[in-house]
Amino acid sequence: MKTNVAISSSHVKRERYGLVFGMCAAVIWGGYLAVTRQGIAAGLTAADLSFLRYSTAGLIMLPWLLRHNPLRLGGIGWGKGSALALLAGPPFVLVGASGFSYAPLAHSAVIQLGTLTLMGIALSVIMIGERTSKRRLAGVAIILTGLAVTAGPALLDGRSDAWKGDLLFATAGSMWALFTVLQLRWRITPVTATAVVSVLSGLVYSLFYLSHYGLSNLMRADTSMLIQQALVLGVLSGVVALFTFSRTVEYLGAARASLFPAFAPAIAILIGIPLTNEIPTLWQMSGLLILSAGLLLAIQAPKAGSPTPP
Repeated sequence: MKTNVAISSSHVKRERYGLVFGMCAAVIWGGYLAVTRQGIAAGLTAADLSFLRYSTAGLIMLPWLLRHNPLRLGGIGWGKGSALALLAGPPFVLVGASGFSYAPLAHSAVIQLGTLTLMGIALSVIMIGERTSKRRLAGVAIILTGLAVTAGPALLDGRSDAWKGDLLFATAGSMWALFTVLQLRWRITPVTATAVVSVLSGLVYSLFYLSHYGLSNLMRADTSMLIQQALVLGVLSGVVALFTFSRTVEYLGAARASLFPAFAPAIAILIGIPLTNEIPTLWQMSGLLILSAGLLLAIQAPKAGSPTPP
């Protein structure tokens, strides 16, 4: 009897920890979107922001990796490490950002994040044997509805080349979903995943950026703003959010962890009020409430048969 109580108590703690880590990641990603918008408005380019993000994150995690079998990338090997860096590193950002050349932001919010959520659940069932439930699927449906409401009338903006952007958004969402499932399937610890993705991304992208763009645009920017961008993009989003999301995968499984990124646009809208003086619309506030209801329904769904590592 005592053993059963202890197991139940441990399960409840894991559920709570997973929820806390997941919301931390979602809040940081929302802040990342708002601060990125602020940086672009101040004259920085997407290439500048990517350099600040990956170079900062790489420098932070480099000492850890150097102390933990660097020749084998923390013990996971170059094949798995390169796969994780490709899925959650610069290629993910570049594919998703390229979609904005063809389709508006509203399409990204719904298609990229919706694909991430749906593919996260599908891949977790196919690749690691997680079982889902009708209650979780109902929660996902509500989340997708919340994303559509948050996007508002702009979702109906059907440009002639919008399908190209939609395809890129869907590809980016699928990349992150696969990263989520592979981390669990390969039983890679959160700190190892964070270090490998950060260091490899920082090394490769920094060399690319310096050789193609140089530092001229960054040198013209305000120093305090660069520090803020490096802190939010590099430290919080590049390291802390990646680590907390990896912990969410560890505690809740890949399927339920894939629900949290859907909150990033709504949180970005709220954080953007003091940063950009943009007041949320009725559509956006309604979408946030619907998203919250969907997450509460889906996150409480039973997790039978999930092979989450201890």
